Amino acid sequence: MRQVRRVVVAGGGTAGWLAAAALVRQLSPLIEVVLIESDAIGTVGVGESTIPTIRTFHDFIGVDEDAFVRATGATFKLGISFEHWLREGARYFHAFGSVGRSMFVADFQHFWLEARRQGFGGAYGDYSAELRAAAEGRFSTDPAAGLAYAYHLDATAYAAFLRGHAEAAGARRIEGRIVAVDRDGETGDLRALRLASGAVIDGDFFIDCTGFRALLIEDALTTGYDDWSHWLPTDTALAVQTDSVGPPMPYTRAIAHCAGWRWRIPLQHRVGNGIVFSSRDMTEEEARATLLDGIEGTPLFDPRPIRFTTGMRKRAWHRNCLALGLASGFIEPLESTSIHLVMIAVTRFVQSFPFAGDDGALADRFNARTRAEWEHVRDFVILHYHLNDRAEPFWRRMAAMEVPDTLAARIALFREQAAAFQDQDQIFRIDSWVQVMLGQGLEPRDYHHLARMLPAQDLQRALGGLDAGIRHRLQTVPSHADFLRRFA
Repeated sequence: MRQVRRVVVAGGGTAGWLAAAALVRQLSPLIEVVLIESDAIGTVGVGESTIPTIRTFHDFIGVDEDAFVRATGATFKLGISFEHWLREGARYFHAFGSVGRSMFVADFQHFWLEARRQGFGGAYGDYSAELRAAAEGRFSTDPAAGLAYAYHLDATAYAAFLRGHAEAAGARRIEGRIVAVDRDGETGDLRALRLASGAVIDGDFFIDCTGFRALLIEDALTTGYDDWSHWLPTDTALAVQTDSVGPPMPYTRAIAHCAGWRWRIPLQHRVGNGIVFSSRDMTEEEARATLLDGIEGTPLFDPRPIRFTTGMRKRAWHRNCLALGLASGFIEPLESTSIHLVMIAVTRFVQSFPFAGDDGALADRFNARTRAEWEHVRDFVILHYHLNDRAEPFWRRMAAMEVPDTLAARIALFREQAAAFQDQDQIFRIDSWVQVMLGQGLEPRDYHHLARMLPAQDLQRALGGLDAGIRHRLQTVPSHADFLRRFA
């Protein structure tokens, strides 16, 4: 078998430079990392919202948080505000971190439901420090506050920051446009990339970060694509940036409309805005008008369209090629998972690196875990659309559709017994599923009766203690804007 000594990353952007940074940080000098990128080819550059796993990955590749926040204009994120999703006027918050306190036998929602049955306890989100900090516009990284957080970031600046980080660690960049992919005549594996300049870049393993074009994994290797648009029919987005008109809040806004939703992502220096919609239910002109009518501040350019088909490659790792980012598939950015899916794939690839070139069993295991995680994210996103009381045709179709069996089982479990779960390789926690199911109007018929064994006075005292603990933690937490001024 061919020994894997040189890894060639095709394409830059966030996905390419994340891959290069991780490989050179963890596996140098065992391997050489070369990245091919053309300044003439733009990137989508709208992946501006993240989830807390980014902090773990940054530790993995040695990123300094202070330098990262300054370089990318980043702000801090405590969760997502979902507005008008259940119906017009309805709002709920998907917060990071834990809600309440669970027991080994029964999770917190069971005790909260028992308190609600008895007429006290307030809202489920009252027991989330992240939700309450977000509602008050507060934030701090101080461990005493104990807040789980992620970031909003400038995607273009982030890719540039990662490039500098990777090159300093030993990754080598080659400027050029890929015009052809050479394959080994005997094995069928990829052998080299040909550039417009005439240069030929040989490699032992290749990482496809060429975006929706998927030049290696699809054009060269014809891996195949699983189309999920029958479950997630939104197929177009428009993105635009505006100047800031107020202090940045520490959360993303996801605002539903008649055929999809809009996002609002505040950075230090500007605001990212966009609209996701189904072209069957809304024209691009209507979407543009809806987007521009809903923004605050002056647009910095004309809205840019992005067209996509939700789904994933049949195999993310095929032969001696791994697809990352948009080349591997696309799940719309509703729960900010795009960057996470790149990071977890890169981490697993480092853990399963095919030094000897014999990648059959490694690739099979990698692909099985990748598919399970993508399907988990797919189900979580479908959940937001499927459970709704909106009246528009798009939303009525989403409410009536047959969802994947894996999601149907989750919905039934929560409806019958208020039960939720998180398996290995699943990024969304029990708290996340509970927040979204309750927020989308799914009311449990029953819950674990262990909660009824706790005397009402003790339950009331326990919930009061949780409330007091959160208030105490947030007492000295500054506003998000003040914290940013000091931090960045």
